[in-house]
Amino acid sequence: MPSERVRPDACPGAVDVHQAADGGLARVRVPGGTLSAAQVDVLRGAAIDLGDGVLELTSRANLQIRGLAPGAEHELGARLRDAGLLPSMTHERMRNIIAAPLEDNQALVDAIDAALCRVPELASLPGRFLVTVGGAVSGLAGDIGLVGDALFLAGHDSGLRVADPVAAVVTAARVFGEVRGEAWRLSEVDGGVRKITAALGVPGDARIEPGVTPVAPGVRGPVVVAGVPLGRWDARLLAGVPVRLTPWRSVVLPAGSDTAGLFTSPDSPWHGVSACTGRPGCAKSLADVRADAARWVETRTAPGRAHWSGCGRRCGRPAGDVVEFVATGDAYEEIR
Repeated sequence: MPSERVRPDACPGAVDVHQAADGGLARVRVPGGTLSAAQVDVLRGAAIDLGDGVLELTSRANLQIRGLAPGAEHELGARLRDAGLLPSMTHERMRNIIAAPLEDNQALVDAIDAALCRVPELASLPGRFLVTVGGAVSGLAGDIGLVGDALFLAGHDSGLRVADPVAAVVTAARVFGEVRGEAWRLSEVDGGVRKITAALGVPGDARIEPGVTPVAPGVRGPVVVAGVPLGRWDARLLAGVPVRLTPWRSVVLPAGSDTAGLFTSPDSPWHGVSACTGRPGCAKSLADVRADAARWVETRTAPGRAHWSGCGRRCGRPAGDVVEFVATGDAYEEIR
């Protein structure tokens, strides 16, 4: 843990918004990524009425609304509560649960989310706290994870096999809260994994390797996976359509849905391209990275993973191997 860390993390919430250069920024947690058609329409309406008309997809399969006027977060919070998207005002920033988007796991996610929110002391967990569910997302550095009955801790299989996954996650989260000090992540806590395993049982010798299996755009039986260019979902699109968000800035839709403005081919030049906010939304950015990335995509001949950053903080960089373009002021440094 960095010794200079003297404040809580500044992750925005749905009501406790971050004041960015382009207005208030609200992050709406969507545990498991699943949204009903009615919830989608509430979020679309909020982005159009209160924000800049765009829903931003994050690498944790959450959504952000930008450009909020001062005080608009109160109206946003009321809309989210009415839609069932803000079940706990006290715990809303720690409700980060990424799930493998093509697996039947939303009921488990919902049970974990509800159980965590019922524990008052867990409201103080940092906004970077993360739970993963499923092998396809087990390598996304979750603090706590589940792959079947295997319990992952700090991004790795702990060796524990649990009969009650919900109770195990709650116990692990409680212990993390007790031992974390000023740490934001379990991986920063000396002996943190050992203390959690001691509370839950005796680890076995078998280990599952963590992995990340991105879902490529395309039809998958009854659903279609559609990529969202640079993770910016025009809120005029997908009216009345249920979606499941993925941590790869794409959406899972019922097959046959109108995908105008999205891309459904893994050969699309947009596939694998991501970017931070850049100018004008971020005051620290040295460039309008989204515009520069879009111009670059027009000249692209083959898909591949690339991330554009407006400064050396390299916000939003996806996990795994990726070519990075980092703004230096008058050019970009290419990092491989």
